[in-house]
Amino acid sequence: MMMMELRHLDAALLVLILGHLSSALEVPLDLLPGLPQPPTITHQSPKEYIMDPRENIIIHCDAKGKPHPSFSWTRNGTHFDVEQDPSVMMRPHSGTLVVDLSRARPENFEGVFQCTARNKYGSAVSNNIVVRQSKSPLWSKEKFKPIVVQEGVSLVLPCRPPAGLPPPIIFWMDNNFQKLPQSKRVSQSLNGDLYFSNVRREDSRNDYICYARFTHTQTIQQKQPITVKVLNLDAINDTMADYYNDTELLNEAPVDERKPTFLIPSGHSSAKMVLRGHVLEMECIAEGLPTPEVSWTKVSGDLPGRRASFLHFNKTLRIVNVSESDAGDYRCTARNQLGSAQHTISVTVKAAPYWISGPPKNLVLAPGESGVLTCRASGTPKPSIMWSRNGGPIENSPKDISRKVEDDTIIFTDVQADSSAVYQCNISNPYGYLLSNAFVNVLSEPPRVLTPANKLYQVIENRPALMDCSSFGSPIPKITWFKDSRASTLDGDPYILHDNGTLEIQVAQPQHKGKYTCVATNMLGIYENHVYLETKEPTRIIKQPDDKVVQRGRSVLFECRVKHDKDLLPSVIWLKDDEELPDDERFIVEFDSLSITDVSERDAGTYKCIVNTTLDHDLATAELTVVEPTPAPADLHGRPDPPTDLELTDQKKRSVQLTWIPGEEHNSPIEEFVIQYEDSLHRRGHWHDLARVPGTKTTAHLKLSPHVYYTFRVLARNAVGLSEPSSPSRMYKTDPAAPDQNPKDVRGSGTEHNNLVITWQPLSGLQSNGPGLHYKVSWRPKRPGSDWTTVTVANNSRFTVSGTPTFSPYEIKVQAVNDHGDGPEPAVALGYSGEDLPVSAPTNVRATVVNSTLAELHWDPVPLHLIRGHVQGYKVYYWRRHNLHKHNPDHMEKRILTFSGNHSHGMLPGLHPFSHYSFNVRVFNKKGDGPRSTTQQFKTPEGEPGPPVSLSVTDPSLDSLTLAWSPPHEHNGHITGYDLKYQPAVTSRQVDIATQGWFIGLMCAIALLILVLLIICFIQRNKGGKYPVKEKEDAHTDPEFQPMKDDDCTFVEYSDNEDHKPLKGSRTPSNGTVKRDDSDDSLVDYGEGGDGQFNEDGSFIGQYSGKSSSRDNAEGQESSGAPSPINAMNSLNSFV
Repeated sequence: MMMMELRHLDAALLVLILGHLSSALEVPLDLLPGLPQPPTITHQSPKEYIMDPRENIIIHCDAKGKPHPSFSWTRNGTHFDVEQDPSVMMRPHSGTLVVDLSRARPENFEGVFQCTARNKYGSAVSNNIVVRQSKSPLWSKEKFKPIVVQEGVSLVLPCRPPAGLPPPIIFWMDNNFQKLPQSKRVSQSLNGDLYFSNVRREDSRNDYICYARFTHTQTIQQKQPITVKVLNLDAINDTMADYYNDTELLNEAPVDERKPTFLIPSGHSSAKMVLRGHVLEMECIAEGLPTPEVSWTKVSGDLPGRRASFLHFNKTLRIVNVSESDAGDYRCTARNQLGSAQHTISVTVKAAPYWISGPPKNLVLAPGESGVLTCRASGTPKPSIMWSRNGGPIENSPKDISRKVEDDTIIFTDVQADSSAVYQCNISNPYGYLLSNAFVNVLSEPPRVLTPANKLYQVIENRPALMDCSSFGSPIPKITWFKDSRASTLDGDPYILHDNGTLEIQVAQPQHKGKYTCVATNMLGIYENHVYLETKEPTRIIKQPDDKVVQRGRSVLFECRVKHDKDLLPSVIWLKDDEELPDDERFIVEFDSLSITDVSERDAGTYKCIVNTTLDHDLATAELTVVEPTPAPADLHGRPDPPTDLELTDQKKRSVQLTWIPGEEHNSPIEEFVIQYEDSLHRRGHWHDLARVPGTKTTAHLKLSPHVYYTFRVLARNAVGLSEPSSPSRMYKTDPAAPDQNPKDVRGSGTEHNNLVITWQPLSGLQSNGPGLHYKVSWRPKRPGSDWTTVTVANNSRFTVSGTPTFSPYEIKVQAVNDHGDGPEPAVALGYSGEDLPVSAPTNVRATVVNSTLAELHWDPVPLHLIRGHVQGYKVYYWRRHNLHKHNPDHMEKRILTFSGNHSHGMLPGLHPFSHYSFNVRVFNKKGDGPRSTTQQFKTPEGEPGPPVSLSVTDPSLDSLTLAWSPPHEHNGHITGYDLKYQPAVTSRQVDIATQGWFIGLMCAIALLILVLLIICFIQRNKGGKYPVKEKEDAHTDPEFQPMKDDDCTFVEYSDNEDHKPLKGSRTPSNGTVKRDDSDDSLVDYGEGGDGQFNEDGSFIGQYSGKSSSRDNAEGQESSGAPSPINAMNSLNSFV
């Protein structure tokens, strides 16, 4: 007994020691393509494969290995000969099966399939893939009689959908495809039936329709409509006795209020089993009047907080990701004013096998080394473990003295080359199984460092720095680190050497930057690799935005000033309530500020300034409060309800199909659906538009990007507006891939005369396509036969090449790389190293004088290689040495004239005549001016002299006078004489009469006199006589033509100052103009006789009285002239 215990103890210690020894070699062997490797399954179909008869069957099986493995299949445990069936093919270099269902029957390929990948070093097997055909059977034909129930009783409408594969999604709608409203009183059970705790008169309808949506085949089927008529007892007795002979119903007393009883589940207790990791759903639906409310408790403990939720108006308790702690008794209680009812559900949790510490890991051992494979899992009930070797039972494999099986562990000691194989661990219980492949690869390999050479690490000061030295070798290499001169190994403070070879500096300081060397050593050799470390200043917000209180309609400014390292390019993002800023032109984002104009209540919230660089970030928040809000606008009716039941199907690497159920349209048809996604990996909490589909569709095929954790939601839009977002779909993770693109805007220029700074626009997280984004930066001199130099740069946007010749052309390229491969071949850009001052001056400098103020200069340009930079132009330094006239002083002020570009001549304007000039020419680039040329001279010819400085008259007499003047300041040559011009003086004065005061006064007086005369004429013209029309007008006053008071808009009569009789002023048209009496559009043309006339007020005189020649003549004369402006003014006043 003691010996057995010691033996078990020795085995446990051996496993512990071997596990420690073999755990250090976790290396992706596919980075070393030349090494032999047993097969490894890299991709396989799920264990449950449901095929769609409309599409081909594709059963995936991909594997890697050296040499590349071959593939074979079994179906229901027997060999499946792919070549014997013309409808089946296997993809090249893969084991993936493709079945063409256009040439075969789907049911012929149902069964259990398993794939084997083998090469000369072993065989790996896939899971058992159960292939079944999807089913969406038709609803059985049945006709339902109308259901007549008394108001207040409970009711259950059965759905009983056909059994499909997978099971359908059930929902109830009406004839208009609108979802039936549900509440605490009316709700759908988990099996699809519709439950009424009590019925009401408004529940009467003839279109209760149960729908089943089969997600795999994208079909929806409906049950025959059910008619429900809810009547009270009086209505039944009065109107329905002749049609229904149900005496029990007719004689039943009115339904009274009652305490709750459970419709489901039945009895006082029930039991339920659920698997670990699955979803537990328990429901309790009660009937009663008034409508009961349901609550839940766990008898033996508390409900799991975040994992528990209540659905269907508290009638369903849902617990996700079930664990063993969720087992126990759950109690639902239904309660109303008359009492309560309880039901207890006993939950048992079982568990399919699951890994405790992960599946067994591959072993790479050198001859003579030792290691272990551990397959440790758990489950309820306890699972059994079975080991296989190369796909067959390990008991039937060739005997290997280096191998010992101990339950869930295989111990290898003193392995040899023929010990290489693939081992399978199969753990199973009644609820499932786990199958994992792990190989033992016996190799003798010298050490190699897998970390890219010359990799540049950039870290922020005072933060940890981690430099990788990922290595491979068999036996496992020993890693040592050195810095710069290799004075000593880096194995003490502040350095920490990890087991995987990574060197860590917990608090990086500027003195830690430099060149680091990692050395990998084993008994077969040594390998060195160099990396570089740079430290950068941290990014900080030095002026944070302040909280603001702003009145509605005003503007507000948030400042966010940043300090950052000069080599890091920061980007500033503003968020409102952790969401993107509204797409509104009122929001103006500058680099260091955010301003909002015309602030409204909806702008209130928390604003966050986030500053990001490739290495770090900083953030600050401020609160905006808007005061004096306007009344909230009225609620808008008619927006659609959000879609529901989002499902993901047809899942592929770069695409997925999304389906949903539309929400209530609210009497406005849905025009389109907007599909949005959230990337939880790169930008959690940010939703982006992905696609739009017409409102008639409920499915969309979405194109996806690699290495994104997608969550989708759908919004519906109708003519009224956009709905609220749907509940998010489940997360869909796309596999990483190599980058699809390279950085843009690749440039090369120098900041010093001996360097080349290569810059580029880095890829975003979404563009990276996978983890481990970095860049291969390559450059070479632009000359034939030059070789590329390449370095690996961490996720940054610049790299500096030192020690370059001054201003030399370089070809440069930047390629994006991640952990899954290289991006496409990058384009080559042209750049130049740093500039320096030109070293040569223009030669053959000369001048040609064009005229007295203009000269043309010529020079031979400086050779480009002597300019040592991009030529910016030439500068002419010139100065006027002196005027050739002896009376003028010398002028030595220097001036500069610049000619941009590579010129060889130029015009020099603005010169002084008769002067001696000197000049020289210099070339300049971005660094500055080169040396000056030899100084040359030229002379300008004589020009026109300036005017005399002064002129005076002396000794005037009747017939003579004396003139005296001073010579000009600018002689511009030798003065040979003066020209004297004179003319007689004119003493007469010319006066502009229009500007004289007496003339203006006279004109004003005349205008006033004319205005007075016009007023008198107007008054005389508008005096009315006494004739029959006047009497009729007095008796029958038309209020439409009476003037109104200014104060109360009542009608009054105007009269003159003599007899207070009404004036007969003519009315003006609505446009403010006055028509002449002889207008071509007169109504006289339409009268029955020719004697009819219109008075000035529009009255038709002819129909009231006989002819009066004198009055007619008088009035005709008065109205024959042009209409008076005063008359027009009075007419307008009558409408004010």
